Amino acid sequence: MQLYCSKQHTNNGSNRFCTHCGEPLPLAVGQIVDNRYQIIRHLGQGGFGRTYLAEDMNKSHQTCVLKEFAPQVQEQQDLQKAKELFEREANVLKKLQHSQIPRFHASLQVKIGTKDFFFLVQDYVDGDNYYQLLEQRQSQGNTFSEEEVITLLQQILPVLSYIHSRDVVHRDISPDNLIWRRSDNLPVLIDFGGVKQLPASQGFWRTKLAENNTLLGKKGYAPEEQLRQGKAFFSSDLYSLAVTSLVLLTGQEPQKLYDSYQGIWGWGKEIRVSPKLETVLKKMLAYKPSDRYQRAEQILKDLPSPTATKSTGNYITTKIKTMVVAPGRQRASAVVSRFQSKTQAIAKPISLPVWIRPFVMSLGGTALVVLTGAGAWAVVNAVIRSVTSITIPSISLPEIPQFPNPISKPVSDKGKNSNLQEIISRRQQLEITERFFIRSVDDLFYTSKPELKGRSLTSKPEDAGLRDEWSDIADDLLDKLEQANLSTAARRKLGNYSQKDYITWRRLARSGQFGNYTIDQLTKDANEKFDRLFPDQERGKLNQQTFGQIWYAIAADQVSKVQSGN
Repeated sequence: MQLYCSKQHTNNGSNRFCTHCGEPLPLAVGQIVDNRYQIIRHLGQGGFGRTYLAEDMNKSHQTCVLKEFAPQVQEQQDLQKAKELFEREANVLKKLQHSQIPRFHASLQVKIGTKDFFFLVQDYVDGDNYYQLLEQRQSQGNTFSEEEVITLLQQILPVLSYIHSRDVVHRDISPDNLIWRRSDNLPVLIDFGGVKQLPASQGFWRTKLAENNTLLGKKGYAPEEQLRQGKAFFSSDLYSLAVTSLVLLTGQEPQKLYDSYQGIWGWGKEIRVSPKLETVLKKMLAYKPSDRYQRAEQILKDLPSPTATKSTGNYITTKIKTMVVAPGRQRASAVVSRFQSKTQAIAKPISLPVWIRPFVMSLGGTALVVLTGAGAWAVVNAVIRSVTSITIPSISLPEIPQFPNPISKPVSDKGKNSNLQEIISRRQQLEITERFFIRSVDDLFYTSKPELKGRSLTSKPEDAGLRDEWSDIADDLLDKLEQANLSTAARRKLGNYSQKDYITWRRLARSGQFGNYTIDQLTKDANEKFDRLFPDQERGKLNQQTFGQIWYAIAADQVSKVQSGN
C-alpha cells in the first residue's frame, strides 16, 4: 500500500514520515491503534499531526476522534514546547465538562514502528463546522443572516463564560473551530490545544514559537496582543468571536473587512448590520483589551433579540419575491412556484430598469391566459404590480428598449427586440443566473466603451446603436459559454464561486482525494481551456465577479471529472 503526503510525494505504506519532505503521513484506514481504536477515515490535519474518526472496539463500536501528535519540528526546544501544548490540551479537556464541548476520554502514548506517538481521544461531534456551512450558503448566493448570528452568539457565549470561569482561554476561535451539531442544532466549541499556527509558504501548518511565549491563533481572527506578544485574555476570545461573526455575516475573510493601514473595520461598507449589533461588535473588537467587554455575560445583556433584527431598514437582509424575466409560455404552475420562492438582497432600493418592464408585463399577460381561477391570478398580479419597487443589488444595467409587445414580434424579425428574446431564452436554457449574465455583458460592454461608464443606456433612438452592440456582446458571450460545455451544476453556480472553492480543492488534493492529480495540474488544465475560449482576457486581471467565475466553473468541472475517475 502507498501513502501520499500533502505534497503528493509517494511513500511506502509502512512509513510514518514522508521520505521526501519529512511530513507526518496519515494512518491507514482500518489500522488499529493501541489494540482498541480502528481508523475509519481521516478528518483533518495540522502542524502537530492529524485527526481521525475512529471506532472504539471496546465500547460497542462507538465512534470517537483520535487527535494525533506528530509535530514537524526540528529543534529540540520546539519539540518540547509542542509536547507542552499537547499535554496542556489533555489537561484542559480533562477538567472541562460542558455539553457543548467534546468530552475527553483518554490520552495515549503508542509506539508505531520505531517511534512514539501521542493521541488524544474525545467525543466525535456529528455535524459541519461553520466555515463549511458558510461555503454551502455562498454556493447558493447567501451568507448567515443577522438573526442567525445573534442566535449563534447567544448559544456560544455561555460556553465561553463557562471556560473562562475555569481560567481557560481558548485562543483559537474561528468558524472552523465551531461545529453545528446535527442532533440538537447547537454550536460546539472544539480544539482546545491552540495548536494550529500560521501556515508556512508550502501551505502546511507549522508551529511559530517565541522565546518566552507561544504565539497562537489565526491571523485576522486573533487580536494584536495575541499574535504579536503571545498574550491572551478573556477579551481575546471575545474579539475572535466577533471576527467570526463578521465573516459569517459577510462571507469575506477578515483581511477583506479590516483596513490595516487605517486600523478600521469596514462598517457601513462591507459590514452592514443593525445599529445595536454594530455597537456590540465594535466593543468586542476594540484594539485595546481594556476597552472590550471583559466577560461573555456582559455581551449577552447587550445583544439585541434575534426578532428585533427583522424590522425594516437598508441594513436588514430582506426576503423578496424572485424577479422574473422569462418568455410568457412558461407553465403557470412553474410561474407561481417561482413567485413563491425566496431570495435575499442587501442593497439600496432601486426601481426596476425600464427596459425589463415590458418583458415582465408580457409574462403576466400570457400567464393570465393559462391560469385558471381568480385566486391564482391575484397572486401573479400582486407580484407584477410590486415588481417595480423590488429591492435588488445595485448594479449598472443597460436599458432594453421599450417595445409595445415584444413577445408577439416574429422570430424572423431581426430587430433587436426579437434578438433580445432569443438572448433571454438562451440564457434561461443554459440555467445561467440573470444577475451574473447581465453583469458579465455589462463588464464587456463598458470595457470596450470606457467613455460610457457611469451612464446607463436608454430606450431613446440615439442609443439604438449602443443597444445593438450590447446585444451582440451578449450573443457572443452565450456562444462562448455553450462552447465551454460546462455541466449544468457549474453553470447554475456562476456568480457564486469564490476563492474558498479553490481552497477547498487544494485541501482535497493535499489530502490525497484526487489521487496523483495535484492542485497545480488543476490550475494548468483550467488555464488552458479558459485561454482557448477567451484569448483576449488576461488571467492576472480577471474580474472575479465575471470572467473569474467562468474560470472557476471550468475548474469545478475538472474537479468533478477527477473525482469520478473519468
